[in-house]
Amino acid sequence: QNGVKMTNEPPKGLKANLRNAYFKQDNDKLGRTRKPDVYKKLLFSLCFFHAVVQERRKFGPLGWNIPYEFNDTDLDISLGQLEMFLDQYEHIPFTELVFLTSYINYGGRVTDYIDLRTIDIIMKDFYRPAVLDEGHKFSQDGTYISPAFDPANPHKSYVDYVEKLPLIAGPNVFGLHENANITCANAETFGMFDTLLSLQSKAGGGKSDARDEMIGNHAREIEEQLATRGKFDMDAIRLMYPIMYNESMNTVLVQECIRYNKLIDVMEESLPMLQNALKGLVVLSKELEAMGNSFEMNTTPTSWENKAYPSMKPLGAWADDLMARLDFIIDWVEHNAPPVFWISGFYFPQAFLTGTRQNYARKMQYAIDTISFDYPIIDQPWETLKTKPEDGAYIRGLYMEGARWNPEIRSIDESLPKQLFTSFPVMLMSPIKDRKQTKEGVYQCPIYKVLSRRGVLATTGHSTNFVMWVEVPSNRTHVVNYVEQADQEEWIKAGVACFCALNY
Repeated sequence: QNGVKMTNEPPKGLKANLRNAYFKQDNDKLGRTRKPDVYKKLLFSLCFFHAVVQERRKFGPLGWNIPYEFNDTDLDISLGQLEMFLDQYEHIPFTELVFLTSYINYGGRVTDYIDLRTIDIIMKDFYRPAVLDEGHKFSQDGTYISPAFDPANPHKSYVDYVEKLPLIAGPNVFGLHENANITCANAETFGMFDTLLSLQSKAGGGKSDARDEMIGNHAREIEEQLATRGKFDMDAIRLMYPIMYNESMNTVLVQECIRYNKLIDVMEESLPMLQNALKGLVVLSKELEAMGNSFEMNTTPTSWENKAYPSMKPLGAWADDLMARLDFIIDWVEHNAPPVFWISGFYFPQAFLTGTRQNYARKMQYAIDTISFDYPIIDQPWETLKTKPEDGAYIRGLYMEGARWNPEIRSIDESLPKQLFTSFPVMLMSPIKDRKQTKEGVYQCPIYKVLSRRGVLATTGHSTNFVMWVEVPSNRTHVVNYVEQADQEEWIKAGVACFCALNY
C-alpha cells in the first residue's frame, strides 16, 4: 500500500505566529463574550503568549530545557476557556486563567519542572490587569504593545498591526539577553557542521594513510596521558581513607575512584586495540571502526561515554578535562581533602553534597533530613583559601549562563555583551538545621552538569544532569514561584543557570 503523510508545521517567527492566529479570527469572533473589549485585549495577549512559547525553542536550552511541541490545539482550548470564564464571572478571573493555561493546557506538555516554573512566570506576564491598558508594552523597547483597535473593524486593526511588526524578533521580547542571539547562531552553525561532517566520505584512497596516522597519534597521546596517572589502587585508598562515622568524605572519595576506574579500564583496553587495528595487527571490528570514526570527528567514542560522566566537550577537550579530574582526585588521595573542592571534578557531585550534610548532621547529632544549605558567596580567589570552613565545604568551578555575578553590588547582573558564560565565584555550602525560607532578594538558580540542561531520572533517584538548587542574591523584580518560593522574574525568563562544565 502507498500513502502520503501530510503535516501542518507551526509557522516560524513571532510575526508569523501572530498572523496565523488572527487569520482564523474575524470581527464576529472578536465580538464574543459579555465583555468584548476585555476579550479582544486578552485574546491578543494569549496569541502573543502562544507565539512566545513557540519561538523560545530556537534559543535551545536557554529557552526551554526540552523543546516542546506546542501547537494550535493548545491555543484553541485556551481561547475556549477564556470565552467561558469571561461569560461566567463578573470579575476577570486572572488567577484561574493563568493556572488553566500555564499548568493544564500548555503545562500538560511540559515534563521538566524547571520549564514549568518558566511557563508559569511567562503566562503571568500576559494574563494580568495591566494588559488591558491601551499601549501596554510586551517588550522593554516598546516594539511590541497591546494595540488600539477600531470598534467598527477590530480584526483589520489587529491584522494591520501584526503586519507592521519586525520580521525577526529580538531576544528581549522573550525576556532573554541580547547574547542569546549568539547562542542561537552558534547552535545552528555547529548543527550544520555536524551534519556536513557526518556526510563526509569514509572511503579509502590517497588520504587514508594520513587519516590513520592522525587517529593513531591522537590515541597514542591520550594513552600516554592516561599511563602517567594510571588506575587508582583501591586497596591502598581504602586503607588510607577507611569508612569513618565522622568523615563521610572518605566514602565519597572511594566511590569516585571506583567510578573513574571503570572508565579507565575501558580506555586502557580500547586504545591499544585501536592502534593495533590501524596497523593491521588485529581485526578492525565494528566497535573499533566506530571508535576510529569518533576520533576523526573529534567526538567521544560511545563505549567511553557509556562509562563516563555527562559531557558535551569534543574529544580533545574531553581528554584534557578527564586528566584534570584525575589530577584532582590524585591530589586528594596524596594530600588529603583540599580546602576548596572543584565540584566539576566529581563524577557524581550529589554524593559529595550529601556527604557534606551528613558530616554536619553526625557532628551535631541531627537528623540529616532536617539539614539543608545556606549559600554564602565568597568574593576572593579560591587559591587564597587555605583552610577548610568549620562546617560545610567551599566549592569552585561553576559557570553562569544568561547573567553574571557582580561583586560590586553583590547581586546577579546583566551579562556583558558577547560574554556568554562567566566564572561563578567560590560558594560556601554551609549546612544549617531547619533553614527558614528566604522571603525575597534571591534567585532560585539551578545547577547542571552540562549545558544541555535536560536529563533523565536515574535509578538513584537523581537526574543525570540536574545537580541542585542554590539561592543567589539578586536585586530584580521579586516574584513567588509555583512552589511558593521567593524568586526573580527577569532571571527566570532569561534562563539563568549555573553549570559544572562547558562544551569546550
